[in-house]
Amino acid sequence: MAATGLSLLPGLAACKPGKLNIAFIGVTGRGKDHWTDVMTENVVALCDVSDAATAEGAKTFPKAKLFKDFRVMFDQMGKDIDVVIIATPDHIHFAAAMVAMQLGKHVYVEKPLSHNIWQIRTLRKAAKHYGVINTMGIQGHATMGIRYVKEWYEAGILGEVKEVLAWFEGPEFDPKGYFTKPDNYPPKEEPVPAGFDWDLWVGPAKMRPYSHFYLPRFWRSWYDFGNGGLGDWGCHTLDAPNWALNLGLPLSVEPVLRSPSPEGFVSDKSVLKFDFAARGNKPPVKLTWFDGGEKPENRPEWGLKTMPGRGMIMVGEKVSLLTGGRPANPKLLIPDADWDHFTKNLPKETIPRVEGGPVVEWIRAIKGTGPIPGSNFEYSGPLSETAAVGILAQRFNTKIEWDAANMKVSNHPELDAWVKEPVREGWSYGEDLWKS
Repeated sequence: MAATGLSLLPGLAACKPGKLNIAFIGVTGRGKDHWTDVMTENVVALCDVSDAATAEGAKTFPKAKLFKDFRVMFDQMGKDIDVVIIATPDHIHFAAAMVAMQLGKHVYVEKPLSHNIWQIRTLRKAAKHYGVINTMGIQGHATMGIRYVKEWYEAGILGEVKEVLAWFEGPEFDPKGYFTKPDNYPPKEEPVPAGFDWDLWVGPAKMRPYSHFYLPRFWRSWYDFGNGGLGDWGCHTLDAPNWALNLGLPLSVEPVLRSPSPEGFVSDKSVLKFDFAARGNKPPVKLTWFDGGEKPENRPEWGLKTMPGRGMIMVGEKVSLLTGGRPANPKLLIPDADWDHFTKNLPKETIPRVEGGPVVEWIRAIKGTGPIPGSNFEYSGPLSETAAVGILAQRFNTKIEWDAANMKVSNHPELDAWVKEPVREGWSYGEDLWKS
C-alpha cells in the first residue's frame, strides 16, 4: 500500500487539543475492554479481520468506518485518524504500530510490546524517530500499587533486594480459556469461517491451514503467534521489580525445568532463572520465573499460609514484599499488627499518581494535559525484551547468554534467527530505521 511507505519528520506528531479521532486495530477482546475509555472521543474507524468483530463494535460506534486490513484503512482515511489502539494477537503488534507511527499516529499497543526482540527495539527507535506519543498497555503500571512498591523500596523499607520470585498458574489448557491443545500437531485443516480473513490474521507469520485451535484466544499456545504464559503475564508480574529495582536487561536466562512439548507449542510448565547485573550501588539480582502450576517454596519468615495462584515476591534483606500477578495491591510480609501500623504511617509519596488508567493517561499526554505515559516504549521495551529473552530459553530449553549491546545470543548464534524472525512477503517494515 502506497501510504505505508510515507514517513514524517521527527516531532511532527504534535499534541492535539479537543476530541481525538481514534482507530481500533483489533476491535473485540482486549480492544473492547478499552471502549469505555474513549467514549468522550471520536471513534472513526474499526479494523478487524473478523466481520463479526467489527459488526459488534459498530453497535457502539455506528459512525465508525469498518475495515479488515489496517493498511487499507490508513490509505483511505489516514488524514482522518489521530491515534490508534492496537489490540491484536502479539505477532501483528509490530506491523500495525509501525505503519501507524510512520504516518504520525500516536499509538497504544497491548502487551507484550511485540513478538520478538528486533521488533521491540525497532518500535523504540520508531517512536523516537516519528515523534509520536506511545504506550504499552499494562494496567498495573498506572496503579497506586506499583508506586507503593517503588516508593517503599527507595525509602529503604525492604533493604537490598538480591532475589525476586514470580509465578503464574497458567498456561491452563482449557477450551474456555486462553490456551488449549489440538487433537494433533499440526492441527487438521478446517474451513475458514465466513466473514473471516485468515490470510490477514496470519499476517507476517508462515502460512498454514486454518484451524479453530488457533482462535479466538488459543494463538497464545503457539510460539509463532504468542509466547505462552511468560509472554501473556510476564509484563504484568515483572513490572514492579523491573521498575523499582531498575533491573535493565538480563545477562542470561537458564531453564531449570521445562516439560516436553511439540515443536512450536508451549510447554505445560517451566522454571527459568534470570541473572541481572549490578546497577550502580544496587547488587546483582537473581529472578526466578515459575509457570504451569510451579511455585516458589513457601518460607517460614513470610508468614504465608499458602502461596497464591500467581504473584511476585521481592525478597528484601529487611522485609519481603508480595504482589499478585499484577502489582496493584502490594503487601509487606510482616505480622498483621505491624502491617496495620505501616499502612497508617506510609512513607512519603514521591511519584505522581495516574487517574483513569493507562488509556486515559495516554490520551491526556496527547492532549498536552498530562505527562508522557509511564509505560512508554522506552520503559516497556526493555521490560518486554526481558520476557522475550526468557521465552527463547523456554522455547528451546537452553541457557541463553544475552549480549544486549549487540542484540545477539552469544552462546547460541543459531538462535539469532528468532531474535529477528523471518516475515512473509508484504509484511516487512522498519528496516530503514537501522540504516540511519
